[in-house]
Amino acid sequence: MSHVMTVTGPVPGSDLGIVLPHEHVFFNHMKEYRGDGLMQDERLAAIELERLVAAGCRTLVDVTSNGIGRQPEMLRRVSVATGLQIVMGSGWYREPFLDRAYFDAHTTDEVAAAIVRDIEVGVGDTGVRAGIIGEIACDRVISAAEERSFRAAARAHLRTGVTISTHAARWPVGMAQLDILVQEGVDPRRVIIGHSDTVHDPAYHVALAERGAWVQFDTVDGDSDYDNMLEIEFIRNLVRAGHLGRILLSQDICLRSQFATYGGIGYTFLLTHFVPMLRVAGLSPEQITMILEDNPRRALTGDD
Repeated sequence: MSHVMTVTGPVPGSDLGIVLPHEHVFFNHMKEYRGDGLMQDERLAAIELERLVAAGCRTLVDVTSNGIGRQPEMLRRVSVATGLQIVMGSGWYREPFLDRAYFDAHTTDEVAAAIVRDIEVGVGDTGVRAGIIGEIACDRVISAAEERSFRAAARAHLRTGVTISTHAARWPVGMAQLDILVQEGVDPRRVIIGHSDTVHDPAYHVALAERGAWVQFDTVDGDSDYDNMLEIEFIRNLVRAGHLGRILLSQDICLRSQFATYGGIGYTFLLTHFVPMLRVAGLSPEQITMILEDNPRRALTGDD
């Protein structure tokens, strides 16, 4: 698979450039964050994403899945307006955002078929096609409905070849997620384990990489010097362990208060502030390019 589907059509992997592989443009997290978790403003999105394009980013992966406010047509319009290539997600998020009534009324194969349709035809009648499966999610443990969501995602992946991206925050549940996906026949090399940096256990990161999964440090948000130091330590530890080629970096912007418009870091912090920190920490330009360009290209396309 040498092309990646964006909201405006397929793009060759070689044209992806710098990629942020785990972000949200439009979202609805009001069940947890009330008003700060609701973003449906196209003009504001364009303002924020124009800053990202100016910082040198070429592609953003929007992993806003079912249940948290995905907006296919709005994503397409913002992509056209800003020139940013946007890859849209499919599949289902976690409890309590997951629609239990839908899962009670549909088999796992039917859920998988809906994901396949998003990928091959488009969402509803929009014609906007998904280019990644995810973020599919659970919290500390995987509920019965979430397990069906993971199995459906695996089956959709096997039919389409599209990469799977997960939410595995705070607890080392990425291993259990991998177990389910592998049981369904998914190659771990096509799985991105998200929020790995929120699990402060370098051995866990190495174990994921050794299984072949992508280890995504996607909460690079500059909350404190301590958090920046931890992120750099996690990255350097994987590099020392020989897993530079399994690292992905992103910011997981998912609240309005994180936007630069409201004094937050915006979508640019990783490129404008964190990359210079990586240089100071001893990573070479070639290593940084691998993390920001080569690794996401391989993660999304499945190419070597």
